[in-house]
Amino acid sequence: MMLALRRACIFRALVFMAFLPPPQRAQDPAMVHYIYQRFQVLEQGLQKCTQATRAYIQDFQEFSKNISIMLGQCHTYTSEYKSAVHNLALRVERAQREIDYLEYLREADACVESEDKVLAEKLVQEAEEDQRIRMLLNASCDNMLMGIKSLKIVKKTTDTDGSWMKDAVSDSPKVYVFIGSRNNTVWEFANIRAFMEDSIKPAPRKLILTHSWQGTGQVIYKGFLFFHSQGTPNEIIKYNLQKRIVEDRMLLFGGAGRALAYQHSPSTYIDLAVDEHGLWAIHSGPGIRSHLVLTKIEPDTLGVEHSWDTPCRSQDAEASFLLCGVLYVVYSSGGHGPHRITCVYDPLGTIMEENLPNLFFPRRPRSHSMIHYNPRDKHLYAWNDGNQMIYKLQTRRKQPLQ
Repeated sequence: MMLALRRACIFRALVFMAFLPPPQRAQDPAMVHYIYQRFQVLEQGLQKCTQATRAYIQDFQEFSKNISIMLGQCHTYTSEYKSAVHNLALRVERAQREIDYLEYLREADACVESEDKVLAEKLVQEAEEDQRIRMLLNASCDNMLMGIKSLKIVKKTTDTDGSWMKDAVSDSPKVYVFIGSRNNTVWEFANIRAFMEDSIKPAPRKLILTHSWQGTGQVIYKGFLFFHSQGTPNEIIKYNLQKRIVEDRMLLFGGAGRALAYQHSPSTYIDLAVDEHGLWAIHSGPGIRSHLVLTKIEPDTLGVEHSWDTPCRSQDAEASFLLCGVLYVVYSSGGHGPHRITCVYDPLGTIMEENLPNLFFPRRPRSHSMIHYNPRDKHLYAWNDGNQMIYKLQTRRKQPLQ
């Protein structure tokens, strides 16, 4: 700053000298006196400038001293503030730990109460579900399978796959035949004798359906044909045989139609069945080594009443049927004999595995295309390598339900 002031004074002197008269007039006394006065004024200005500069320097030094003192005080206050903040943080941390501990104790008590409540609700729901299943399967049927008594070959055809049946509940003697695993033609015979002997009159009636079926899992129940619709993964059609129209249809969920129901039945994805409790569906569940899913269907509305994931595997299975609400699954090794029932599933839990005998079918060279139970005559209707057969059963009463 001092250097700037000196430069300003020198600049003023130079400006003044610029207005000096030429050398020839320098001897004029008046001019000399004028110049002397101007130098005196300039000298006085320089003195004032010097005094102002010294005063400014003194003020600046005082200001710097005050700033240094204030910075020292600020550092002191900063250290005190940091210490106070650190102490406050420690206190807050200690308080937070205490709060967390109290919250843990409160949540622990709440969790115990919540777990007890959830457990109680679960027990109530299981009891209600058990009661609902008992009411659902409350038909007066207490038989369990004890053995296959005999085999009767009713007829032999050249068709490897197919299914045949009577109405599961009607007193009608009519026999219905479904040839192949994909078709839309149903043959209706007046009775079983007309089916056995081609010469018996009247000739069979040919029914052309508006939709084709898939697999060999068809059933006839109360005058209606229920079948898996061809070209769909999980559509079940209810067909009125008298009016020859589709009465209703449904989609069966739970993985139905994604995989074969039975390994040794290469065309059946959904197998329908009828027993004393009504209409059922059996299909494979999700997964590579899937287990069978059992579904109870309300035949009038095609609503799902209940589903069960059974322990019975699809692998090595060839067919299954229901008798008095119990699922019996038939297995064979490589699709050949022996054919035996090695998995039984009872939704009510009234049949224990230790109470079951060895359930074998008479030896056949190939696996069954279908096995369906008819609750009206208590027989099994089966199709094996072009043979239409009837198995007679041996049963006994179940253990009473507690």
